[in-house]
Amino acid sequence: MKLSPRFLAQHSDRLTHLKAPGVDAPEAQRDPRVAETVSAMLLDIEENGVDAIRRYAKKLDNSERAEFELGPAELASIGDRVAPDLRTAIELGSARTRQFASLQREHLTDFEAEIVPGLVVGQKYVPVATVGAYLPAGRFPLTASAFMTVGVAKVAGVPTVIGCTPPQPDGGVNPAVAYAAHISGIDHLYVLGGVQALAGMAFGLLGQEPVDMLVGAGNAFVAEAKRQLFGTVSIDLLAGPSEVAVIADDTADPEIVAADLLGQAEHGPNSPAALVTTSEALGRAVIAAVDRQLTTLSTAEICGPAWRDFGSVVVVATKEDAALVMDEFAPEHLEIQTADDTWYQDVLTNYGSLFVGPWSTVAYSDKGMAGTNHTLPTAGGAKHSAGLSVSRYLKPLTFQRIARAATPSLAEAVDVISASEGMTAHQATATMRLATYAS
Repeated sequence: MKLSPRFLAQHSDRLTHLKAPGVDAPEAQRDPRVAETVSAMLLDIEENGVDAIRRYAKKLDNSERAEFELGPAELASIGDRVAPDLRTAIELGSARTRQFASLQREHLTDFEAEIVPGLVVGQKYVPVATVGAYLPAGRFPLTASAFMTVGVAKVAGVPTVIGCTPPQPDGGVNPAVAYAAHISGIDHLYVLGGVQALAGMAFGLLGQEPVDMLVGAGNAFVAEAKRQLFGTVSIDLLAGPSEVAVIADDTADPEIVAADLLGQAEHGPNSPAALVTTSEALGRAVIAAVDRQLTTLSTAEICGPAWRDFGSVVVVATKEDAALVMDEFAPEHLEIQTADDTWYQDVLTNYGSLFVGPWSTVAYSDKGMAGTNHTLPTAGGAKHSAGLSVSRYLKPLTFQRIARAATPSLAEAVDVISASEGMTAHQATATMRLATYAS
């Protein structure tokens, strides 16, 4: 998440950097070594099946489970291993995410219409048959990931959703992640991580048929595996590192703005965080607040490098300039904390998800409490793509039903166009019908 040299050259008179990123690295840079490693692993697993999966599980996760799948009885009772307050929070996040996805589904409606006499066209939404969800459970388990992937897929009507989550040091499953998957409606859950998990789901090596779609976040190796498996299966999107940006003016609280910037910087040492402000005083106050708050955070070794290397503060003169700069950033998460939030909401177009007003924060969505999906485009992807939603699991299938009476209006034009292209077989499908119509 950065401003391109072209943009800076065109608009240098409209912005000032109080803080620029400390490193000049490409967005979501692909490491050739990661790509090479993943390619070799996928080929190995495709050729050698579950034996290769077991080999990688032992080598990379020190896992020697006899069965990768978490048994139905253990999955059904996994909530007993979750602290009551955490269990309640998980249930709330799952319910709200399903509620929002249900609202989305209600607004995706099948239709058909007669656009000219005898020509009826339409569209119906059909869910994909099988989805494989990757549920991270490393240093920072993404408990809410199951809400966004498994739960939303079930709201879309996907018949079979399987999932993989990496083993913990003891070889077992993270109870909170497993419980989130269970109440989200998962059909089968496997304790398996990394590239081998994605390959196992995509190639149908885990006791289930190959999935049609892979979804969910993960580390660089997981993201690369999704990229290389795209085509064999569909994927949600290629995301990461996580990003946050804030538009704020002199009405904003610098401590809150700083906290929200650090909240997403906590995802990883290469997570960008940006502030665009119409107040230089606010910008400087936020920089000072970030420095203070870093001294209090247990994850400062992550947030600090992220802010140092990928953080930025940009000062502009007008709200129009702020909107221009922010649409160039096209951040994954965008917060607005100004005296004119509605104006920005109406004008801005490039973001993954929008958080309006000082009482909104990205963490509410990250943890599932806001209901909106947290699987969102990064690295400028918001300029052309949206995040994961119920619609991603649905295929909008079109159809046409044509009556005999519509033949002249269709076939005569197809005859002319096909002749101009030299596509005589296409032409014949129309002219034969014209001949039959005329007889």
